[in-house]
Amino acid sequence: MIQKLTSQLQQLGRVAVAYSGGVDSTLVLKAALDALGSENVIALLAVSPSLPQSEKDEAVALAQQLGARLELLPTEEVNDPAYQANAPNRCYFCKDHVYRSLRQFAQQNGIEHVLDGMNAEDTLDVRPGRAAARELKILSPLHDLGFSKQDVRYVAKALGLPNWDKPAAACLASRVPYGTSVTPKLLSQIERAEAALFDLGFRELRVRHHGDVARLEVPEADLPRALQYREAITTALRATGYTYITLDLAGLRTGSMNEVLKARSA
Repeated sequence: MIQKLTSQLQQLGRVAVAYSGGVDSTLVLKAALDALGSENVIALLAVSPSLPQSEKDEAVALAQQLGARLELLPTEEVNDPAYQANAPNRCYFCKDHVYRSLRQFAQQNGIEHVLDGMNAEDTLDVRPGRAAARELKILSPLHDLGFSKQDVRYVAKALGLPNWDKPAAACLASRVPYGTSVTPKLLSQIERAEAALFDLGFRELRVRHHGDVARLEVPEADLPRALQYREAITTALRATGYTYITLDLAGLRTGSMNEVLKARSA
């Protein structure tokens, strides 16, 4: 599979990679570097309050480790009233801001092609942001070649990428119920809450924001541990401003805020 990916990328000349530090975009970045050389590849990291500082720091360090040129591009989606309104299509307005910033940078630097890390399974969930990607002609080589998430991790491991098994991440706004306004202050609260739980040793989690209530999602295997640490978790999350702390017994689900949309359409 890596040969097919490399062959496809070799046809593009110079590329910019929409890079987040996740395994998908890291694989695209690594493959592009191998196929085209570092002089023909640039990683673009969109920076806004929806990106946790820890994720930013890890992404920067990994790009440096790969020998990639990296540009940090501040994006302004959090100032867009359409994004702040947090309708079910919020992701469209987010990606429109992000991809326009990346596309503008690429054009100013004579780069025709902008790539992202969408894989073949990413279309299985609600993804309004894909419309923005299509409108701005963002290429998705992993998706086009049929890479599943398992394929991505397998190839990333084979290539020696240190984040091959990194848990899937999502922007902090994905923790907020549709209809609740997304603000930098709210995103900061969620970031601090999740950082506190990472400090307790949890590797994969989401703190879903429901006003005064924090709904904690962890993998099913971590539910007993979460109960064991309930006092420390409660103390940590109350310190970030939550009054009530709940543990979701269904465990961690990617895109769980979309469950209400699926229920309404059923």
